[in-house]
Amino acid sequence: MAAEDVDAVVIGMGPGGEDAAGRLAAAGLDVVAVEERLVGGECPYYACIPTKMMVRAAESLAEARRVPALAGSSQVRPDYTEVADRIRDEATSGWDDGPAVKRFESTGGKLIRGRGRITGPGEVTVSLTGGGQRVLRARRAIVLNPGTEPAVPPIDGLADTPYWTNRDAVQAREAPESVLVLGAGPVGLEFAQVFARFGSAVTVAEAGERILASGEPEASRSLEGVLRGEGIDVRTGTGLSRVSHDGSVFHAELDSGAQLRVQRLLVATGRRTDLAGLGVGAVGLDERARTIPVDERLRAADGVWAIGDVTGHGAFTHTSVYQAPIAAADILGQDGSPADYRAVPAVTFTDPEVATVGRTESAAAEQGVRVRTASTEIPSSPRGWIHKEGNEGLIKLVADADRGVLVGATVVAPYGGEVVGALAVAVHAEVPVASLRRMIYGYPTFHRAISAALEELEV
Repeated sequence: MAAEDVDAVVIGMGPGGEDAAGRLAAAGLDVVAVEERLVGGECPYYACIPTKMMVRAAESLAEARRVPALAGSSQVRPDYTEVADRIRDEATSGWDDGPAVKRFESTGGKLIRGRGRITGPGEVTVSLTGGGQRVLRARRAIVLNPGTEPAVPPIDGLADTPYWTNRDAVQAREAPESVLVLGAGPVGLEFAQVFARFGSAVTVAEAGERILASGEPEASRSLEGVLRGEGIDVRTGTGLSRVSHDGSVFHAELDSGAQLRVQRLLVATGRRTDLAGLGVGAVGLDERARTIPVDERLRAADGVWAIGDVTGHGAFTHTSVYQAPIAAADILGQDGSPADYRAVPAVTFTDPEVATVGRTESAAAEQGVRVRTASTEIPSSPRGWIHKEGNEGLIKLVADADRGVLVGATVVAPYGGEVVGALAVAVHAEVPVASLRRMIYGYPTFHRAISAALEELEV
């Protein structure tokens, strides 16, 4: 099969891949993008956008239920159809990526539908969606943005059941009567709270000892208390040992021995990338690894750049679109700042939101930092007291005592994802704690609680 010569091949058209491919094409390069699924990736169709529509709707129900404690009386009758229609019509256009394809092609790039695999230095072989293959030879660059797939554990009987992943849950037309959520990371907990607020009986099973295990323990305890208070059955330290489906309901047995009957089973146990299927071994990379190591310019191998989840710097859209212009500039031979991950923010969009930036206390200590921490409770802050119902949370600061700067922070609060923005600036710019203490914080705001935590910080 004759190879087609092009300047650059981009495998995977998630947000970062789409951005990089568009930049290269707009700069005049002959760019071919390869995508097996939807152009735009997970975020606009199954993750960031539609799930936050679900969160927003569930939040409105929760607020309505808080009226008796704040402003009178209320009656709430959830209707999940409104959410499902909005996701289909406003967020995903019926899971049609036509507008995204046109947007990319308007830059001068070309799209091939299929699965791309590196088959040699500078060479990509595409297994076309409609059958057959095409071989592309990249003169200047191969860019890898494969994204991730739901990781489904090898649980006895699971493969023979109609379990859900996040993709199935987003496309649901109604909230289930009951659901077992396997995994207590951000994805699992967001869905758990949404469905519970729409009337589902929800059980969360987490094999680890706490929910949101990668974050601060204080955040885990705070959010778990909220979820339990809303009637969600949170079970930590236990996974799913076996499961079956009788055509109507799931019969699940947990490691603890507990037996459950539920209408739906949502598997939210993490994400994975098939590096062997991507063919990275052909350019000297480890196909058995979980991620692809990259340098500060996103270079992974000679003539190969990688961006997004696969780089291991956070499975977030904002990380991918941050990396894309850095990689594109390097490919084009342009100067630019190298990647800097000291202040990567992340938000779990539960209520309250759990937002983090930088390093946790334990991660900083493991890296040799002489750590000092301080925290304040949101309900004790002026805005938290005013807010009353739904004011649970905290702010925790992690500082490097030797340098006198923050290296991390966690916010559990209403609008915590917005509050953490100020702390992200402080961590990224290495603003001295002394300067942060001298700032004026608006009153009464949730972010003013930062100043209370700073006063407790012995740095």
